[in-house]
Amino acid sequence: MHRSLKKNETATQRATHLPDFSRFAGVLLFLLLAAGFLSACKSSRPTTSGRSTTIYIKDPTILQQRADSLFFAAERSKILGDYRTAITQFSDYLRLIKTNPTAYYELSRLFIEVRNPGYALGFAKRAASMDTTNKWFQITLADAFGIAGQFDSAAAVYGKLAIQYPDNDEYLYNKGMFLTKAEQPEAALAVFNQLEKKVGLVEELAIQKERLLLKLDRVDDAAEEIHKLVNQYPGEVRYYLLLADIYSANDRQDEAIALYKSSLELDAANPRALIALANYAKKSGNHAQYWSYLTRAFANPDYNIDEKVSYVYPYLQMQGTDTTKLREGLQLAQLVIEAHPEEAKAYALQADMYSQANMLDSALYDYKKAVSLDSTRYSVWYQMMWIYSRKEDPANLLKVSNVVAQRFPKEFMGHYFQGVANFLLQNYPASIEALNEALINGNVDKSMKADVYSLLGDAYHATGQHEDSDSSYDRSLLLKPNDATVLNNYSYYLSLRGEQLQKAESMSRHSLELEPGSINYMDTYAWVMFRMGRYELAKQWMEKALQSPQAKENPGMLEHYGDILFNLHNVDKALEYWRLAKEKGANSVGLARKIAEKRYILATERE
Repeated sequence: MHRSLKKNETATQRATHLPDFSRFAGVLLFLLLAAGFLSACKSSRPTTSGRSTTIYIKDPTILQQRADSLFFAAERSKILGDYRTAITQFSDYLRLIKTNPTAYYELSRLFIEVRNPGYALGFAKRAASMDTTNKWFQITLADAFGIAGQFDSAAAVYGKLAIQYPDNDEYLYNKGMFLTKAEQPEAALAVFNQLEKKVGLVEELAIQKERLLLKLDRVDDAAEEIHKLVNQYPGEVRYYLLLADIYSANDRQDEAIALYKSSLELDAANPRALIALANYAKKSGNHAQYWSYLTRAFANPDYNIDEKVSYVYPYLQMQGTDTTKLREGLQLAQLVIEAHPEEAKAYALQADMYSQANMLDSALYDYKKAVSLDSTRYSVWYQMMWIYSRKEDPANLLKVSNVVAQRFPKEFMGHYFQGVANFLLQNYPASIEALNEALINGNVDKSMKADVYSLLGDAYHATGQHEDSDSSYDRSLLLKPNDATVLNNYSYYLSLRGEQLQKAESMSRHSLELEPGSINYMDTYAWVMFRMGRYELAKQWMEKALQSPQAKENPGMLEHYGDILFNLHNVDKALEYWRLAKEKGANSVGLARKIAEKRYILATERE
């Protein structure tokens, strides 16, 4: 046991030592017992908090009885934790009896509790000036100065208390601490030196002196304070590390390294010493030594897992430019798992490494392990949804997003991915429901909200709810007017219905301005021209699209070109492209009729 500062009066003693209450002692004891009973029974709070209407009571006996009643009610409210009611009741007491310093003291303590430094200090000053001999009033005054940020004044009060009560070492220590907060390091150092002469070598004093000496740029003196601890307790590794940290922070590498190595002689697996030595080895370019120290530290289960995770995460960024960092990061992540096999964050760390490296199956394995250990980690569930989305696996995406939407109903992404998965699985009503739920719960940026409205537009179109579809697309474009995909889809669906064709033409043209090389957008624009009866222009845009090898393999585009050619009276060529479309996989009833009847039949939707 290291020696600690002598504290003659405990916090409990201070709390229960109520100054100037001798004539109320019996009643106060009853109140304390009654408060405990009331609290246990959860009874209602007292109703005597209203403002007094008997301020001008002339009979001194009645006045004293009324004042005593208010005082006891205030004490009861304070005991029950109803500080604001207690403040009101003590204030009413003072309207009747202005000469009791204890009431001012009590109000100061209450205002300290509710963090009102101005009132706390005002009442503390009044109590201390009315009774200069009561140490509790002085302590409260110092506390009030402290929360008001007047640290030098707080130090002065504790200085006087230290003179009045020389056996109480706490007062002198508090004086030094407040001088430290007042940015008076020389004065604080003198106080701590004075205290050390009284109590001898104590860790908390040595550390406070070390900090002050470092602030004064007296590095050797600061180190000497910790050296004293090392000499006094040569088996305590913490002191070697403290001393090493001083030298390390002041670029005295050799002395720091020697002390870190001395720490390892006392504790061979000490993570702080190992990490420090690893960093020194890294700076000197000795990768083998760096890796040896680092892996020893990571294998230690006593090395805090959060610190390990923080150390590994930079590897996520580095692995993009240095492939060796992926291997090192995964090795460290595996060591974290081995040292902390029941920690969800250990598996999540390794999963993040795999995910960043696009090793999605491995990432999923570890994310699943993480949620099996701790199902409350939303971030892990989110990563699982994101991976299933990247893998284009709507069935599993739906399973996970259903769980997330249920467990985390206020999280936007659970509902959003639920909507995406149902859309891809052609469960359009369920998709619509989930996406609308996402809009209700989602506190997301405009771009993400625009994406939701875009997908809603697609889902409503698929169910034939054209008015809702158009409204959703309009809202999406209001938030993100240059979304080429929405412009294209909206314009195409309007053209299919033969509605608002001028609007469809404008949106389709804008999508091509945004992405002039898109064959899908060319096809849409050609189809809009076709629906407007501008067949030559439609032919030009369709032929421009068909210059692409991908377009020549697209059955829908080939069928569209056939439709355009037929309406330009080139029946033989139209039949050729309709047949070619069928060979490439088009199988609509309309196409079969076109070929059989050798005439154009209006299609109501894209195949």
